[in-house]
Amino acid sequence: MIGICTTLIGLVKVVEGRIGPSHVDEYAACASLLFLASALTSYLSIRYSHRQWLSRRLETVADQCFLVGLLAITAIGLLFAYEAI
Repeated sequence: MIGICTTLIGLVKVVEGRIGPSHVDEYAACASLLFLASALTSYLSIRYSHRQWLSRRLETVADQCFLVGLLAITAIGLLFAYEAI
């Protein structure tokens, strides 16, 4: 998912010359940070599996970050497609 955000940032940079400046690349970078947070907390959840409470909490945070990231990248794509941002 981070790769998709990076690809979107690159495409926006290519297209910005024709359509003018936009904030899509900045929003996509924020979404990629959400996916990074999701990956890190998921990894830590696995590493700390012997501590049940911490592992479950990290897993919940990973799920939430991932879902918010998915919603964000979908909204960014839709708004960019309709040239709203």
